Formats: sequence, C-alpha cells, structure tokens
Amino acid sequence: MAEKKYIVGVTACMIGIAHTFMAAESLTKAIEQAGCEAKIETQGATGMENVITDEDLARADAAIIAADVAIKNPERFDPIPTLSCKTKEVMTVETAASVVEEVLEAIS
Repeated sequence: MAEKKYIVGVTACMIGIAHTFMAAESLTKAIEQAGCEAKIETQGATGMENVITDEDLARADAAIIAADVAIKNPERFDPIPTLSCKTKEVMTVETAASVVEEVLEAIS
C-alpha cells in the first residue's frame, strides 16, 4: 500500500478570526476525506498556530495556501508544489474537496 500523501497548508483572512479557522477546518476535513494526512497552519488575529515545522516541510507532498492577505514566511513553501487560493474557495468541505483534488492531480 502506498504511503499517504502529506499535505500542508496555511489559512489567513483579512480580519484573522472566523474565516481563517473555518477554512482551516474545512481544508483539513477535505484532505483527510481524500485519504491524505493534513497539517494546516492558521495565521489569524491570535498569531500563527499549528505552525508548520521544517520536518513537516521535508515530508510534504504538496501545500495549499488559502489566504486573502500575504502570509508570513511564504518562501518556505518554494520547494513544494503549492496551490494558492482565497479562503472562500475552501470555506466548506465541498469546495475544499475540489481544491484538494486539483492538488492531488498535479502531484500524481
């Protein structure tokens, strides 16, 4: 059996409260429903949470950046196939699933 794909991501919205966390939750669920492992960092009003480590980056097969503002340290994703979108594109599990599908197609 093939090893599960590991997808990391960042969510960040203008205000850094509701949409940041709603997007992170939907994206996590969609990635897991696709049979992959997920780690989603939030960059919200309370700062960076669930921070993606160097170890996470070394393991990552792909990254999804769902942000309406510039994220902190975007260069750390340079070596990883990365899809960028707005938070509204991953606000529900259904819409996040199509983004995840797009990423998985790109790396398969």
